[in-house]
Amino acid sequence: MKNKQEIGALLLRVVLGIIFIGHGTQKFQGGIENIAGWFDSIGLPGVLAYLVASIELVGGIVILLGLATRIVGGLFVIVLLGAIVTVQLAAGFIGGYAYDLALLAISVYLLLNGSKLYSLDSYIVKRKGDRPFWL
Repeated sequence: MKNKQEIGALLLRVVLGIIFIGHGTQKFQGGIENIAGWFDSIGLPGVLAYLVASIELVGGIVILLGLATRIVGGLFVIVLLGAIVTVQLAAGFIGGYAYDLALLAISVYLLLNGSKLYSLDSYIVKRKGDRPFWL
């Protein structure tokens, strides 16, 4: 049987990837220009909306596949800290930043520990024989 820790990391990676794919897709399908306008309205550069949505969508796909898990986990940490500080904190814990805090904890875990089980990173290491810095 596989290591319980690796199974847990795989579950966290898959769930986080699916959630972020959903959030990124929603931003693009709902009109990224509207999100950019909303960013402007709260004092953030509108172009940041494109960056955040891209990190969410592409990062979600990449982390789901287990590629550069630690790097993407770090990007998610930055996005989530930004969301908590700029928007969710003012809304309070429940109905505000509780959900983002849970995603932040998962992202920090993956940033620190990675997730090798059923990952493209592990496949690459087996093929090349050297360990990339993000594993």
